[in-house]
Amino acid sequence: MVQVAKGCAFFARWRDAGLVAELHDRLRGAVRDAEGREEEPSAGVVDSQSVKADATVALAARGYDAGKKINGRIRHLLTDTLGLLLAVLVTPASTTDRDAARILLPTAKSRLRRLSRIWADGGYTGHLADWIAAHLGVVLDVVCRSDDVTGFQVLPRRWVVERSFAWFLRSRRLVSDYERRTDTSETVILWSMTTLMSRRLAARHQQRPAPARTA
Repeated sequence: MVQVAKGCAFFARWRDAGLVAELHDRLRGAVRDAEGREEEPSAGVVDSQSVKADATVALAARGYDAGKKINGRIRHLLTDTLGLLLAVLVTPASTTDRDAARILLPTAKSRLRRLSRIWADGGYTGHLADWIAAHLGVVLDVVCRSDDVTGFQVLPRRWVVERSFAWFLRSRRLVSDYERRTDTSETVILWSMTTLMSRRLAARHQQRPAPARTA
C-alpha cells in the first residue's frame, strides 16, 4: 500500500508539472523522425470516443451521450497521420464535438505551428470550419460516410484516429474512465501512448544490425 501511495504521488507531481506531456511529445518527435517525417506535423485527424465512467467519477464531471447511450465522458483526440497523439481533451459525455474542438484545436495550434490541415467526421460540420479557418488559419476537411453503404466502412484519413482509440483500449485503465479529475484521465492517455511509442522505438533499435567490430 505504501508503494502504491508513493507511485500515485509521483504520478500526480509529474501530471501537475507537465512532465508526462513533455516526455510524450519528445518521444513523438523521435518516432516521427524514425519514420522519416518532420518532428512537427502539418496535418492531423480529430475524433472523439465516448466511454463509461466508473462510480468514482463525480456527477458534475460526467454527462450523457444520447447518441451512443453512454453515461460517462468523451475523449477528444487530435492525432497526426501516423496515429500519434497531438492533443487530448476529456470532457463530460454531454459535450458536443464542435464545442470541444473550439478548446482542443486552439491549444494544439499554439504548440504546433506547422499544423495547417485537419480531417474530421460529420460531427464537426456547421460553422466550425469557418471559425477554425478564421481564428487558427487551419483547413478543416470533413470526411463523411456515404449514405449508400451499409455496415462497416473504412473512411479515408478517419481510420487513423479510430485505430488510435483501439490502441488505448489495450490499456486496462482506459477501458472505462476511473479518474476523479479529467486532467488525470488526459495524463493516463498520454502515458499509454508514451508506453506504445517507447516500445516501438525499442523494437526499431533491436532490429538495427550490430556495428562491425574492428580488430
